[in-house]
Amino acid sequence: MKKRQIVVRTDRSGRCSDTSASTYGSVRYRECQKNHAANMGGHAVDGCREFMASGVEGTAAAFTCAACGCHRNFHRREVDTEMKYASTGKEKSIKNIDFG
Repeated sequence: MKKRQIVVRTDRSGRCSDTSASTYGSVRYRECQKNHAANMGGHAVDGCREFMASGVEGTAAAFTCAACGCHRNFHRREVDTEMKYASTGKEKSIKNIDFG
């Protein structure tokens, strides 16, 4: 499930404008959620708090966590988005967390 956010800004005349916003984002991978006891019918996680890539970006090792050895997809994905309005110069920080 992907989250999408649309910003609609109204100017003083009451017209809607969504073209003046710029979006900048970054993705971080947090704690590991791999269930190591799933085959026994239980629930146990390893306690890894944040994904750290094993290798250089662009290699297969970049998708493996150096701390727990799990694939990056087992770690909770967190998306930070910042929007800057071109006409007013105001910034608005929004934190979107995608659990899917």
